[in-house]
This record gives sequence, structure tokens and C-alpha cells, in this order.
Amino acid sequence: MEPQVTDRPEKFRYEILAGDDGTETAGFAEYHLSEGEIAFIHTEIDGRFAGRGLGGLLARGALDDARARGLRVLPYCPFVRGWIGKHPEYTDLVPEARRARFGL
Repeated sequence: MEPQVTDRPEKFRYEILAGDDGTETAGFAEYHLSEGEIAFIHTEIDGRFAGRGLGGLLARGALDDARARGLRVLPYCPFVRGWIGKHPEYTDLVPEARRARFGL
């Protein structure tokens, strides 16, 4: 099965599900949601799933959902911040006045 990114608001994180049956939590991106902003604070991929590009799929899925919801993104998490830096088409999600703080 293809990996799936899903929001788990009760856990304040996006999860990427993978594995043979597509039900194993392979990683997550924790966030804090407040007043039209989503602050990504920590991303982690289980070592058993390392090297498969799941971190990038997780970041893309979470950021695509933030865009669809009209949320401004604050990438405090170094992984999400670095991913946005490599994919400038997502820079517009970060408020312009705060981009320098994140090196974007």
C-alpha cells in the first residue's frame, strides 16, 4: 500500500502510515495550532522506515493540508524548515515577515 498522511488532531500531529498493510505509524510531525497558524515543532520517522523518503512525503502532506485549510506555517522543526527550503513553492505558507527568522 502507498503511504498515507493523516492529521491526528487529538494527538496534535500528522502521521504517516506505511508497512505491508498500511496501518503502521512510520512517523509523525508534531504541531501546535493557534489563531490561523500551525507551528511544526518536531518530526520523527521510525528507524525501521528510514531511507524510504517518508519524511518528505509527511512534510508535503502536512503542508498541503495546511495550505488547504488556509493556515500560516511556522516551521520551528528543523526538518520541516529544511524541507521548505528545498521546495520553495511552499515558502509562501510562511508569513513573509517571519521568513528571515526561519532562514527562508
